Amino acid sequence: MGKIVILDENTANQIAAGEVIERPASIVKEMVENSLDANATAITVDIVNGGIKSIRITDNGDGMESDDIELAFERHASSKIRKI
Repeated sequence: MGKIVILDENTANQIAAGEVIERPASIVKEMVENSLDANATAITVDIVNGGIKSIRITDNGDGMESDDIELAFERHASSKIRKI
């Protein structure tokens, strides 16, 4: 069974979420944080042309269940919290 759920309105309204991508370093920071949240113990960061051409993050984290694929793209979907 997947880990991602859609938060109830009350919980969603109390969260100031949203990462702002200001530069390539912001992408790397967010993706490495996601790897750590997924219990990764090995993380590789490959950057081409200062992140302008490509950024690839590879890790050995938990990954996600197939049940979570569609939910991951829904508004207010989260695997980290359930309610306030």
